[in-house]
Amino acid sequence: MPHSGRRVPVSTILTEPERRYVDAVGTDLFEAVHRDSIDDVVADVRQRRVRATVVSVARCLVPAQPRIMSRIASIVRDFPHVAAVALLTDVRGSEPAALLALGRSGVRTLVDARQPVGWRTLRDTIALHEPSDWAFEAAALTQLEADLGEAPGDCRRFFTLLFTAPPHIVRVEQLAQLLDVLPTTLASRFSRHALPSAKSYLAWARLARAAALFEDPALSVAAAATMLEYSSPQSFGRHLRTSMGLTPSDFRRRYTARAMLERFRQDLVLPFLPTLRRFSPLAPACIGGRSRVRPG
Repeated sequence: MPHSGRRVPVSTILTEPERRYVDAVGTDLFEAVHRDSIDDVVADVRQRRVRATVVSVARCLVPAQPRIMSRIASIVRDFPHVAAVALLTDVRGSEPAALLALGRSGVRTLVDARQPVGWRTLRDTIALHEPSDWAFEAAALTQLEADLGEAPGDCRRFFTLLFTAPPHIVRVEQLAQLLDVLPTTLASRFSRHALPSAKSYLAWARLARAAALFEDPALSVAAAATMLEYSSPQSFGRHLRTSMGLTPSDFRRRYTARAMLERFRQDLVLPFLPTLRRFSPLAPACIGGRSRVRPG
């Protein structure tokens, strides 16, 4: 099933004919982001919410093989929540060596699309791969929708974005830009209504997303810090110590994604529900009967 009804990004390095077939089978499920360089695929994994990488066996032939294999191995090692798929569409004398090299790089899923049924297999492989952080996102949004009830649409939009924004959204200024409101305006509205700061909501939502990532036992602290766009594992550790008095290892042992979502609700949502259900953080402020909107 497509996650939350959205087409999810899948980064590929394929031949031209393979690209056309992959686009066709992914129509309503995923958006194939076709790349010519394995470095661009790695960048997609780091910067986008990529569910899978699909690499053509035909693109892994010598002399490009050593570098591609090294980079694929880094994806498999550092981002185990991303499905790594090898796609086979043709048989040539040198391809067995490429298949072996992919296996040594950690790729465990091979889709043989030399027969039409293989394309259905590729689609099903991506559809059935549901990382824990994606499942958590859906659960968080469902719970917050229930909590907020009939809150204004812009209030619900703010909370939705906390759990769906790209990982590089780490500051309130960036969040405000996505919401199309001035950062000072956003901050003042939370303050004026005696709510926790927008910065607090964003910081704690990021920790909840970190807990979801940590439910993958193969994911290292360094990889989680990278995925959440902390400048370094040390920066992530400092954030945890400042916010919760915990080391990353203690945090991982103590908090599941559900537990962190519950703490988020208990500390930042439930005590403020009467206000939040009337709160419009993005509505134009009216002064003297005239609306003040963000300049375009």
